[in-house]
Amino acid sequence: MLHILRQIAVTGIKTEPAPAPADDMVVVRRLQEKILRTLGRALTIRHVDAGSCNGCELEIHALGNPYYNLEGLGIRFVASPRHADMLLVTGPVSKHMAIAVKRAYDATPDPKLVVAVGDCGCTGGIFGESYASLGRVANVIPVDVAIPGCPPSPTALLQGILAAIAAHAAPAEPTMLEDGSPST
Repeated sequence: MLHILRQIAVTGIKTEPAPAPADDMVVVRRLQEKILRTLGRALTIRHVDAGSCNGCELEIHALGNPYYNLEGLGIRFVASPRHADMLLVTGPVSKHMAIAVKRAYDATPDPKLVVAVGDCGCTGGIFGESYASLGRVANVIPVDVAIPGCPPSPTALLQGILAAIAAHAAPAEPTMLEDGSPST
């Protein structure tokens, strides 16, 4: 054992230098910083199924796998709308779910974002408006971003979530009064 320790001391540490940061890690870091600047913490999402066929839910579930790594971006799902920054609503809003969707929206603290997912959430899809369905999510609560697709891919979902963050983070342009002065 003493021989091995002597050899280690004589040879020293022989390792490769640390690699340069990967470009995708720089993007992740910028995204995390943007989320922190916008919200002050990680983005939390509450998923609400308003009457979907579960196709969109399967794609949302895929966001948690190692390939898309949603948690690594600083975005996570929560069980209560009271802890959420964003509502991710799937499916056409059935008449039985309208009250639950409105309650979830009201329970989400301001500033809140709403993303309608899938063709059913965006337009009512094949269900439309009927005796059992109120149609698209925007018929019940205000929607910030709509992600079309039947079902949308995990990449499209991630792009829609990031678009909602970007739209929320962008400062509103000041409106001008008729005399050319900015409004207050």
